[in-house]
Amino acid sequence: MTKQNVLISAEKNVSSSTLALTTIMSKSSSSTSSSKPPAPQTSSSINLAITRKSLLKQLEIESGSRINAWVETMKASSPTHIKSPDAFSPTEEHRSWMVHHPSALNMFEQIIQASQGKKIVVFLDYDGTLSPIVADPDRAYMSKQMRAAVRDVAKFFPTAIISGRCRDQVYSFVKLAGLYYAGSHGMDIRGPTKGAKCKKRSDQGVLFQAASEFLPMIDEVNKALIEETKSIDGAKVENNKFCVSVHYRNVDEKQWSLIAETVTSILKEYPQLKLTHGRKVLEIRPTIKWDKGKALEFLLESLGFGNTNDVLPLYIGDDRTDEDAFKVLREREQGFGILVSKCPKETSASYSLQEPAEVMDFLHRLVDWKKLSNLTRRCK
Repeated sequence: MTKQNVLISAEKNVSSSTLALTTIMSKSSSSTSSSKPPAPQTSSSINLAITRKSLLKQLEIESGSRINAWVETMKASSPTHIKSPDAFSPTEEHRSWMVHHPSALNMFEQIIQASQGKKIVVFLDYDGTLSPIVADPDRAYMSKQMRAAVRDVAKFFPTAIISGRCRDQVYSFVKLAGLYYAGSHGMDIRGPTKGAKCKKRSDQGVLFQAASEFLPMIDEVNKALIEETKSIDGAKVENNKFCVSVHYRNVDEKQWSLIAETVTSILKEYPQLKLTHGRKVLEIRPTIKWDKGKALEFLLESLGFGNTNDVLPLYIGDDRTDEDAFKVLREREQGFGILVSKCPKETSASYSLQEPAEVMDFLHRLVDWKKLSNLTRRCK
């Protein structure tokens, strides 16, 4: 039983205790005549009152602890932006981290060597990977140069974008028809409308939605969050169809506990939903076992690479939610996860890139290698 369920059960017990206490007191009052003094409290009524106070106190403690835990999680996943020019000079910690997660640009030849005799499939996150992280999530536009790089990659390799955003919104940013799009952390997947690079199957019409029955509930929670957070300056609620995101990037850190309290308070009424977090965002999702890792496996299966060794998946992402995909690749012992980050952090990725500009350089190198490889093959 989760802590959330425990809290709900405890609240019900408090309500029952309150009702019983009220009934006892009512009976005592009605049975007492004006000529007789009130009956003394019985030990059972005293114990009941004590039990009620204890439960209320326990609820208060557990609720406070839960909120504090979420605030600490929010801080941990939202490192302070360092503005000093010296901030990005290599430290001993960073150098040690880079030994285990070397630059994918520096290790490009080794990655290509591992792809010999295999089909490369490219998976990309959007925010922080193809576009910079910005204050307003509605303005997270990718550059024309990045769009061209992704378009070129999709000409040579099956390419998918897996994002926490609503699938339609990701498409409105990317505007490329020849890709697979997986929105809401992979719970809403659509295949290319044209130009798919898949020779094993015709999956241009693939459509998968893992949590359609949750849509009314998600919409209800979205409306409640909008109403309850409108007084918190800087808070932004985003309906991503199969999940709801509460952005606190522009919220004063002193207000983060209020954000956590508001979100967890609403979620107590929805045990079928769970709370997760990303980079300065809290996300409400269905409790089903589906994430970016599951979406990666589904797409590989759709492409005909479910149980084969002739594929090399490359997954590039910057967020905590991308770790599910990195872990899948490690467990399969197939392909490489590439984390986009300037700071050392715990990850299951094999390689790293520092920022979207390096992601674009990596995509360019993939395309250049493939063009040269095709040219060499034709000349033989």
